[in-house]
Amino acid sequence: MRPTALYRAYAAASAVALPFAARARVKKLRAAGVSIDRANEVIGHATQRRPGGTLVWFHAASVGESLSVLSLIAAMGRILPDARFLITSGTATSATLIAARMPPRTQHQFVPLDGAGPLKRFLRTWRPDACVLVESELWPNMLVYTRAAGVPIALVNARLSERSMARWSKRPDTARFLMEDFALVLTQTQALADGLIALGAPKHRTLKGVDLKSLSAPLPVHGKLLSDVENALGPRPAWAACSTHAGEERDVLTAHISLLENHPDLCLILTPRHPERSREVAQIIRSLDLSYTTRSAGELPTKQVYLADTLGELGLWYTLAPFVFLGGSLKPVGGHNPYEPAHAGAAVLSGTHVANFAQVYARLEAAGGARLVSDGADLARLAEHWLTHEQALGEARTAARDFAASQTDKLEEIAAQLITHLDVM
Repeated sequence: MRPTALYRAYAAASAVALPFAARARVKKLRAAGVSIDRANEVIGHATQRRPGGTLVWFHAASVGESLSVLSLIAAMGRILPDARFLITSGTATSATLIAARMPPRTQHQFVPLDGAGPLKRFLRTWRPDACVLVESELWPNMLVYTRAAGVPIALVNARLSERSMARWSKRPDTARFLMEDFALVLTQTQALADGLIALGAPKHRTLKGVDLKSLSAPLPVHGKLLSDVENALGPRPAWAACSTHAGEERDVLTAHISLLENHPDLCLILTPRHPERSREVAQIIRSLDLSYTTRSAGELPTKQVYLADTLGELGLWYTLAPFVFLGGSLKPVGGHNPYEPAHAGAAVLSGTHVANFAQVYARLEAAGGARLVSDGADLARLAEHWLTHEQALGEARTAARDFAASQTDKLEEIAAQLITHLDVM
């Protein structure tokens, strides 16, 4: 199918905007501590060499998407012992976390901007044999230039909002132009598979898959730090509120104040989604007259609140806390991945704004491993129930762990599907 007028207009507009987008992206990465050489990867200048042999390129936008494919890369690597893998992402945070959990024979680069120059330089350097896009990363130029280079493309864990689907449905020719040549599309739901087929995705290669986040390996835990924190807590009970966003910490802390009435030695492990908000969150803690210590200062949990303002340590907090409140859910953010605490054996509390994981939460709640709360008062009530009913909490933790474990046997199947459809045996 020939490029549509809408795509040609997008290509022209992206060419005009490219210098400004490049300057802004490089500036943002530099502000996050990324070197200038690495920041320039966004305009297609590689900082590593392409390895020999078959190379499979995975692209995921940010932290959650990036981490969700690491287990899949590892599974493909077990089937293809001579293959190499490249994973691209867009944020400094994702790069840091990927580096700490990189599967064997894998390299990371920042994704090139969606313009002709960066993409051509990237494809000329890396010459991937196959490309796997994750979730909703449907950048028009990326699709067109990758396809023009003869690289088969798969889309896994596909997730498009109703709003995005509605927008694409108003542009059927362009949707078909971009989607018709996918080698494989694996969606999170059958409804989305049907919707993408209606938009032009290949009917016999668009299938309902499995949420990759459910197949991720348990998050890593540093044994020495775990021991240090456990010793600092001693016999004190603890709970955790993780990946919280602006506007949520005050509700969580108010709930903690309520819990302290019956559990005066209770410790809250509070982990903001964005560690750079640490000072802001600390100010909220002080304003509520709560005592606290801070992880980034090298302190241990000896006060009422432990501000765990670091990256890459969620596995530790999930392991320590018998139940976890996951943020991004009291406000309309969309929620965060409940599989991660469930893998660690933590029961899950969440707000009701979980559009990004609606079906997962519905199943996990039905299994008994999660409860949804409407506000801070509701959070305090359910947390109090688990703190005072040991058997109920134990049953919820077991249900959460069993739910997460039941998904993991599907990983090899997805890896095999990708290898077959992308023809990288």
